[in-house]
Amino acid sequence: MKVAFIGTGSMGSLLIEAFLRSGALHPNYICASNRSRQKADALANRHPGLRVTGSNAEAANGSQIVFLCVKPLDYPAVIEELSGVLDERQIVVSITSPVQIGMLEERLSSKIAKIIPSITHSALSGASLCIYGSRILPEDRLLLEQLMSSISIPVSIRETETRIASDIASCGPAFIAFFLQQWAEAASRQTGIGRAEALRLGAEMLHGTGKLLTEGGFTPEQLQRRVAVPGGVTAEGIAVLQNGLEHVFTGLIETTHRKYDEDLGKLNHLFGLQPVPDADAVEPD
Repeated sequence: MKVAFIGTGSMGSLLIEAFLRSGALHPNYICASNRSRQKADALANRHPGLRVTGSNAEAANGSQIVFLCVKPLDYPAVIEELSGVLDERQIVVSITSPVQIGMLEERLSSKIAKIIPSITHSALSGASLCIYGSRILPEDRLLLEQLMSSISIPVSIRETETRIASDIASCGPAFIAFFLQQWAEAASRQTGIGRAEALRLGAEMLHGTGKLLTEGGFTPEQLQRRVAVPGGVTAEGIAVLQNGLEHVFTGLIETTHRKYDEDLGKLNHLFGLQPVPDADAVEPD
C-alpha cells in the first residue's frame, strides 16, 4: 500500500516516523513532498527507501492514502494542484481541524476523511480523532483505523466536535506540560527541590495517573476520593485548585473556539464560501 504525505513539517514528519517505528508502514511504500525540499530529504536520509518527490501531485499520484499535513491557509493551493491527479478510489486524509470535509468533497473526487493526530503518537499512544466523509466505505474506515491503531487509539467523533475534542486530545499535551512546568518551578522556588527532579516526579505521576484512568478502572472522581482523605493535605490542595481554576477552563475553551472560528472564516473566504455563523447561533452538540 503506497501512502503519500503532503507536507513533512512538525506533524507530517511525526506521523511518518511513528508509522515507521510501529512497523505499520515500510519506507519503500511512503512518498513525501514538502514546500521545503530539505525537510523531506532529511526524512529520506534517516529512512532509506522513503521516496521524496518534487511536487505534491507526483507524490499523490497512485497513492492509496494521501495525508494532507499542511497549514490550513495552504489548503486551497494544494487542493488545486491535486484536483487533476486524484481519483474516486483514493483516500485523502486531512489532519487540520478547521478544514471542513465538505470543502474537500466539493473540490476533489476522492474519498475524504479527517484525522486529527497528537504529539503523543510519537510514543505510540494517545487518541486520534477520526471523522469520515460521505464517500468513505466501511472497508475504507477499517483500513484507516487499522493504520491509526498502530500508533494511537482511533476515536470516531462528529465534525461539530472537532474543536473541543482537539483541545483535549491534540492541544492537551501542551496544556498539561505547561501546568507541570509551572508546578515544578513553583516547587523549586518555594522548597528548594531541583526543577529537574520535580519535573521527573511529575512526569512519572502523569504516566501512572493516565494508566489508572485508562486501564485501572478509575474515574476522575473516584481517583480524587481515593487520594483526598477528608481533612488531609490533598483535600486542602484540591480546594486551592477549585478556587484558582474556577474560570480557567471555560476561558480556555472560549479562546480556542474563537481562534478556530477565525481560521474557519478565513478558509471560507479562500474557498469562496459564506462566512461561518456566530458561535452563539450554531446549534449545540
